[in-house]
This record gives sequence, C-alpha cells and structure tokens, in this order.
Amino acid sequence: MSTSDAEHELEDIAVRDTGVSDAIDEPMRAMILDILADETLTASDVHERLADRGIDRTENTVRHHINELRDAGLVDVVRFEEGRGGTTKYYGANTIVLSYSLPDSADSAVEEMIDAIQPQITDALTTLTDEYDDEIEDIVTDMQPCEHCRTQKYETHVLLTVLRRAFVRGHRE
Repeated sequence: MSTSDAEHELEDIAVRDTGVSDAIDEPMRAMILDILADETLTASDVHERLADRGIDRTENTVRHHINELRDAGLVDVVRFEEGRGGTTKYYGANTIVLSYSLPDSADSAVEEMIDAIQPQITDALTTLTDEYDDEIEDIVTDMQPCEHCRTQKYETHVLLTVLRRAFVRGHRE
C-alpha cells in the first residue's frame, strides 16, 4: 500500500436502499415526502402545496406519485374520511429524505461532536453485536442473494438501519 493510501481514512457511509432510491429518483416525489413529513394531507392538498412551490402537474399525476411512494413503503394512508359519496384518504410520510451537503466550514464542529459521542456509539455497537449477534446474522443471511456476496457490507447496513431508526425515535421525543 502506498503512503497516500495509508493516510486515507473512511469518513462516512452513504446508504442507498434501492427500494427508496428508485421511488425518489423523481424529484417531485422527494418534494411530496417533504410536504407529507410535516402534516397528513389528501392528494388534493398535496397538489395545492406543490402548486405553491411552482410545480404544475395534474392532480392525477400527483396521486400517481403518492401511490408510488406508498408502494415503496415511504408513505402511509393514515386515515379515511367518508363524505360526498366517496372516501378521502389522508397520507403521511413515514420516512424523511435528506439530501444536503455540509459546508467545509462545518468540519471542525462536526469532528468535535463526533469526538463527544464516539464512546456512546462504540458502546451501542458493542451492545448490538454482543446481544443481538444471532438476529443480525439471520438478517444478513436473508439479505444475501448468493453465497459469494458475503463480502458486501450487510452487517454494517443492518447496524446503520438500527441506529438511524433509533435516531428518528429519539429525535421525536
């Protein structure tokens, strides 16, 4: 390994869930998720919010995109209301999509925060791998499409999923 390779460190992990990324490849769907993250709305309400943002699509197109997000498991039907000879569905996002980049000026503050929580994260990962090793292994085994894919970072994906979802729950409290 060359000297420059030895100095290079892994800094981050980008998670690309194919079911999620396929559903949000259409930019309007990411906007719909953003709108539905704040409140539950009907397709008509979402159509109006998109129009307020300058997005001119038919309401049927908006319904199609909401259904695609629902089928991908990113949006739920949270309630039904009967009236006017039909049923109105209210939708809510169950996933937030973040697509940002931190400014370079944030590096030192981010490093300081990482240093502050690193011991707790290490403890959490140790707890997960010590106490849930069999469960993690079962999930990893189910994820592998073939025996040659063991080199993939499936365990890392499982652990990150647990940490991300725990973060969301903790952030709501």
